[in-house]
Amino acid sequence: METSYISKKKIGKGEEIQGQDIRDGIFNLLRMDFPGFSKDHYISLIELNKYRRLYLTSLISQEKGELAIIDLDVMDAIKNNSILSENIQAEIESELTIGEKIADKVALFGGSWAFIIVFFSFILLWMMINVWLLTNSFDPFQFILLNLILSCLAAIQAPIIMMSQNRQEQKDRLRGEHDYKINLKAELEIKLLSEKIDHLLVNQNKKLLEIQDIQTDYLDYLEDLMKEIKRKS
Repeated sequence: METSYISKKKIGKGEEIQGQDIRDGIFNLLRMDFPGFSKDHYISLIELNKYRRLYLTSLISQEKGELAIIDLDVMDAIKNNSILSENIQAEIESELTIGEKIADKVALFGGSWAFIIVFFSFILLWMMINVWLLTNSFDPFQFILLNLILSCLAAIQAPIIMMSQNRQEQKDRLRGEHDYKINLKAELEIKLLSEKIDHLLVNQNKKLLEIQDIQTDYLDYLEDLMKEIKRKS
């Protein structure tokens, strides 16, 4: 059972990784933290995966230079092997102020058939009261008071709807950032998975070569044994 150069602990069977089997970029990253690490030393698979993630984050840093906050979130998720998927809607709703919640509800009602029906019903009722039901109407034709109310309603409703639209744009932006983070992390995880598969293939090929060598030695032994039997007979 081999001992890890990093943790100085025994490594479980099948979990040991020799330095010569590690990709050069990851090996150099290991040498930065452990200068004495060589091709003959061993580390565990868990330790290798940790440095694989660190290597991926260093590649992204080299490609993009100064990372944005959104990229740093992805880098932290990769280092900690955490999940980025989250309930964006709940996060957005939790940050809303009372005014913003009211604006969203007003905009939602203002863009519905219920508002249209109520609005036209109110106008018709107003006209009927002032034209037919009251002899001394408080707002006779041309309905100056009604025009004033409608103008005030339009003046107030427009900025409220714009506030709600701005909130919707912010929601779309947050959703877009969230999708970007998920896609970037998925791409990096695929690279990491490809690295693991390459490592498995290399180890498998080594084991196959060892088996072939054993089979060859066994055949040579059988041939020698047959020659010895023939010679004695």
